[in-house]
This record gives sequence, structure tokens and C-alpha cells, in this order.
Amino acid sequence: MMQEADSFNRRSLERVVSQRFYQMSSSFPCQIFVMGFVIGVCFTSLFMFAMTSFGASSVTRVLFSDGIPSSSYTSSTVTRADCKSMLDERGANMTFEAQSFVKDDFNEKVSALYKTWGNLLSGSSQPSSDFVDEAPPHLENCKMVVEVNRRLDTQLSNGSFPPWTIWKGMLDNLSLWPPDEQLIDFRNHIISEGAYPPWISGSDVENFPLTRKVQRDLWLHQHPQNCSATSVKFLLADWERLPGFGIGAQLAGMAGILAIAVNEKRVLVTDYYNRADHDGCKGSSRSSWSCYFFPETSAECRERAFQLHQDESAWESGVITRKENYTSRDIWSGRTPRIWGNPWSIMQPTTEINGSLLFHHRKMDRRWWRAQAVRYLMRFPSEYTCNLMNAQRQAAFGWEAAKMVLSSPAPHVSQGGPTGANDIERFVWSNQKPWVPRPILSMHVRMGDKACEMKVVDFEHYMNLAERIRKRFPQLKSIWLSTEMQDVIDQSKSYTHWKFHYTNVTRQSGNMTMATYEASLGRETSTNYPLVNFLMAAEADFFVGALGSTWCFLIDGMRNTGGKVMSGYLSVNKDRFW
Repeated sequence: MMQEADSFNRRSLERVVSQRFYQMSSSFPCQIFVMGFVIGVCFTSLFMFAMTSFGASSVTRVLFSDGIPSSSYTSSTVTRADCKSMLDERGANMTFEAQSFVKDDFNEKVSALYKTWGNLLSGSSQPSSDFVDEAPPHLENCKMVVEVNRRLDTQLSNGSFPPWTIWKGMLDNLSLWPPDEQLIDFRNHIISEGAYPPWISGSDVENFPLTRKVQRDLWLHQHPQNCSATSVKFLLADWERLPGFGIGAQLAGMAGILAIAVNEKRVLVTDYYNRADHDGCKGSSRSSWSCYFFPETSAECRERAFQLHQDESAWESGVITRKENYTSRDIWSGRTPRIWGNPWSIMQPTTEINGSLLFHHRKMDRRWWRAQAVRYLMRFPSEYTCNLMNAQRQAAFGWEAAKMVLSSPAPHVSQGGPTGANDIERFVWSNQKPWVPRPILSMHVRMGDKACEMKVVDFEHYMNLAERIRKRFPQLKSIWLSTEMQDVIDQSKSYTHWKFHYTNVTRQSGNMTMATYEASLGRETSTNYPLVNFLMAAEADFFVGALGSTWCFLIDGMRNTGGKVMSGYLSVNKDRFW
């Protein structure tokens, strides 16, 4: 009877355990409860087994071999090994499900922060109180940046250079108390030389020769102290707007006009810019270069030039000229300014074509000058352009930035200071460039109707060059891809070991002219997205492109006057004029 009761008790326990496992809920709290229940059942079973065996025979011991009880127990018994197996399995499942629960919760927070930053950009709502202290590392405070840059683009009251010092950005606004006379004298001396135009990054060896001096002189040339002086002459020029002229061609043409202005000692004043003739450019910036970048000259000089434009005697005396006074040859193949000598003759050979470094070609002077001219014209982005860049970085990198911010183990630290930030945050860290996932390679793939001007190669050729860079820099995983061809975007998806970023814009399918393609996008989109790509490429760590493309040619110039000379340039072809 005792054995039958014993057997009955064991079978009952097994049924209870089986039913409890069958009824387990998938919810995490229920699983915690069930796990505790199973542990209790296991300990009870083992305890009853020990007591029963002890009562049946005083000389019989409970023997375990590798956690398995003696053979007097059949496989139907809930043994220690069974409990261990069940607990290990449930523990593994619960660990996985707990991790999934945590991961889902984390992704929800990432999504909420990503949306909060997006709403902040669009101005559609106030940021969530949960993320009020989570500053977006990939976005700029455009109003503050433009305010700082405007100060750096305006002469001081004594008529000297703007406050270009070796103190960067907002740090130059830091009040000194008590005043340090020696430091003030040194600062004034630095400003008087104008040796540090703030839009130039990197050391002198990381830029084209004489870049800092040339940029300083161009700014001085374009900002005379007295625009109404009789000695000041002007060249008034619209931007090129012939059908088929892309932004690259327009920039190259304006670089030629700036060369004429420098050679003739005239202040260049740009007028109608057709690509800014859209609703995105507001007020006086509509149809003006100033919609996208700071004006090429001061407001006083612009006003004076337009006054002289109405004065016939000014035209007769040559005080003012227009683009139409010069031939196409003057503009596109004119003389490069020689007031700085021949600095292009000592440019470092850091461009590779067909496996060899390019030491010399017939148009070295043009390459050097266009780089200087475009860098000057694009020295400071407008608030509109800054907002465009913010929107694109949010779209491309916002999710990754949110994950990075929320993954930071740093605890919440209250910020001090009267404006909610400490001095080092306001004056030092505020000068940092927005975050992007570095290192990053920019690639511009030009195909389509460009085949009539240069050798066109397939996307695989570009990627082979990218793979060469990655072999040397294995930490490189991201590519900023700019192209007008949808086929290139489709092909990029087969390179799964790379992470591609690109603008969300309709692209060409099949062959059509660039003019037709841009017309299909509309003026605003066809201007905004290429300029975003251009500036992204200028800031990337590496670049792969086609120097036969004017666009790639100008990107190369921006990089070589932006501290990127030693990053090198891998090109799939050369310029057709070399």
C-alpha cells in the first residue's frame, strides 16, 4: 500500500508539473512566477525521494552519477537532471525573451527620440519632456552658427579685418575679467594681419598651397573699407542660365568671372541666380546667391554697384562693367590671377588615376584657381542651407545618432550656467562640427548624358576603388552615395558589407539629358539636393569620383581647400582638358 501510494504521489506530481508547464503564459512576469513554481516542485520531489528511499531501507543511500539518481528510479520520475534540464531551457528562453523585451523597449525609445528631433527641425511640436536634455549631436543650431559667421564676415568698426583670431568661433566672445592687456594687444595684432580666415580647416600642408593667404586676400578684395570711393570699380554679373548648364557649370563660370574681377581690380557683385528663384528662398534672398551662401561682397558694395548700374557715365568711364563686356573665352579660359605667383606648381600629388599619382597636367592653374574661387563663394552657408543639411543628416543619421545617445552609459547631469549650459559647452564644444558616422567615404557616380564629355565607367569600377580604400582603412564602412541614376542605387544594395546613405529623391531610369531630368524634379529640389550632396562630399573623409565631371572637379577643389589634401582622391578618369 505504501508503494502504491508512493507511486500515486509521484504520478500526481508529474501531472501537476506537466499542467503547470502547459499553462505557462508568454508574458515575462508570469514566466518569473512559473520558474519559481518549477524550482519548488523540483525540491519537493527530491525531498520526498530522499525520505522514501531512507524509509524503505536503512542501508540504501541516494547515489548520483553525473547528476542522475540510482537505477531504482525509472525515467518517468521527476529527477534532478530533469529539473536542471527544464530550468536551463526555461532560463535560456526567458533570457532571450527578456532581451527581446529590453530591445523592443529600447527601440521604442530610439524611435521616440528620432521623432522628437524630427519635430524639432520641422517646428511642428515642442520636444518631449523625456528628451529635453538629449541634444542631437548630428544637428547644428543654425541661428547661432549664422550669427557667429555673420560676425566673422563683417569688418570691425575701425575698418580692419573681422575678428579672425586663433580663438575659434564662440570662444572669441568670452569676456575677460579682469581685462588682460597683453592678451588684448596680441588679439588686436592677430586681427590686423587677417591671417586666419575661419572658413579654412586644417594646416597649410593639408590644403592647396597659399590657401589661407588667398582666401584672406579675396575677402579683402571683395570688402573694401569704403565702397563709395572713386577708386572702387565693380563687375556686375548674373549667373549662367543657359539650358543645360548645371550647378557645376555655373560655379565654374563664376570662378572665371571672379578671376577677371581680381585681374582688373574690380569688386564682383553677383545678380540674378535662377536656381534660387523658388518659394524656398524668402524675401530679398529670392533669386540671389545669398539664399544658399553668404553674399560675395558687403551690402554696401552691392547697393553701390546697383546705383552705378543706373548711371550712364559710370558705364562710359568703366567704373562698372557687366558679364556681357567679356567673351566666353575670357570667362571660361581666361588668365588665372598671378598676384600670388604660381602656387599650383608645388601642389602635392595626392590624386590617383589608373593606379598612378597625378604629378602634372596642362591645367594645373585652373584646378588650383577654381578651388580657391569656389571655396570663397561657399565660405559660409546661409541659414536656409544649414537647415537643409540638418534635415538630410536627420534623415540619414538620425536613427543611428538616437541609438548612440540613448546607449551612452553617462548618467544624467544637470547643466549649470544662466542659460542651462556651462561655459565649456557654450564657448568650446559649440564649435564642434555636427556628428556623422566616421569614417565615411563620399562617392559621386556620374553617368547618363555625361558620356559625350568623358569616359563613363560602371558602378563596379567605383566600388573597386572604394574597396581599395577600405583595405587600407578597415574601419571604413559607410558610403555617402550621390548619383542621378536609379540603377546605381539598385546596384548598391548588392554590396551588403557597406552601409550606403543617399538623398531620397527621384532618379533617372534610362537615358535622358540632365536638363530634362532637373526639369522633372522642379527648380527647388533640383538645386537643394545636389548642394547637400556637394557639402556632404566636401566634409567626407575620403572621396571617389570622376575628375572628368565638373561636379567632381569642384568637389575636389572644396576638399583641397578644406583640409582634405592628404585624404587623397581616387578618380575613375581624368578631365578631358588635361
